[in-house]
Amino acid sequence: MGRSAVLGVYPLAYRIELWRSKREIGGKGARVIGLRSVWTARGPSPHILYPDCVPELPEVETIVRGLDKRATGDTIESVWIGSRKQPLKSPAGVIASTLEGKRIVRVHRAGKHIVFDLEKAAQPKKGRGTDAKTAQWIVHLGMTGRMVVCESAAEIAKHTHLIAKMTSGRELRFIDPRMFGKLSVHIQPESGGFDPGGVEPLEVSEEQFIALFRGRKTPIKSALLNQKLLRGVGNIYADESLFRTGIRPRRRAAAITRQQLAELHRAVREVLREAIALGGSSISDYVDANGEEGFFQLQHRVYGREGEPCLVCGTAIRRVVLAGRSSHYCSKCQK
Repeated sequence: MGRSAVLGVYPLAYRIELWRSKREIGGKGARVIGLRSVWTARGPSPHILYPDCVPELPEVETIVRGLDKRATGDTIESVWIGSRKQPLKSPAGVIASTLEGKRIVRVHRAGKHIVFDLEKAAQPKKGRGTDAKTAQWIVHLGMTGRMVVCESAAEIAKHTHLIAKMTSGRELRFIDPRMFGKLSVHIQPESGGFDPGGVEPLEVSEEQFIALFRGRKTPIKSALLNQKLLRGVGNIYADESLFRTGIRPRRRAAAITRQQLAELHRAVREVLREAIALGGSSISDYVDANGEEGFFQLQHRVYGREGEPCLVCGTAIRRVVLAGRSSHYCSKCQK
């Protein structure tokens, strides 16, 4: 199905401002930042290899870097939010009122979340000082979410749930066909900003990593996917890290030695850094901030290679399902 076949807008919407109705995303000046998936009336096409794959840390980091480059310093002038409530974790009116009039001072990542740091231009207030409230806009892409930076003349795509018009004339748009993504705002308390829980895998020390997993009775793959322990790691990079360490996904974390956990700590960090350097993995038609595919999928040693020979020993790669998620491994190289 071509892109033009899925264009359109919802007939009813929560309107902050009246927007021009039919504009094509992908026109001059458009930048797609997120996942692109091919859809039919019956669901995802066979082009989507594994439906349980969502943007993981390297993909979100790549997207964030593109957004930071294109949106930081701009001010959100007005906001339109669609009528569908599924993508909203904060009320539509609260999201709109929080975003409007705020300058984007930074875009960064917290686990799998995109975080826009927002700051209101300092306004004189009665008495002394100024009023410069800060807030954060939190975006989780889910499985099919996209963040688009485009010119205002670009046509609005079907499944567009939010449009933030900026003073530069460009627009930030959130598009999500399956509505697994989420939008929310966070008014920063003095104690700090948004915290999704868990530890950042690129920042966790070896000792912290070992303490997170040692003694747990769950399979190590399930533990790696537990965002309350280690945030941002998903199917692709858990599978690849376990392969490099020679550990099967089903092994109980409690059965893994301290030395193996230390090796897994190094492998997770190594795999994530390599994937970020290559722009992430283009699974489910993922593209980066420039509309280009990532290249780390060319480095996959087990993920998505069920039935293919192991690149080390030649044994056919196997796939099992753990807690509803696909896991790929080599039965000879991983014990």
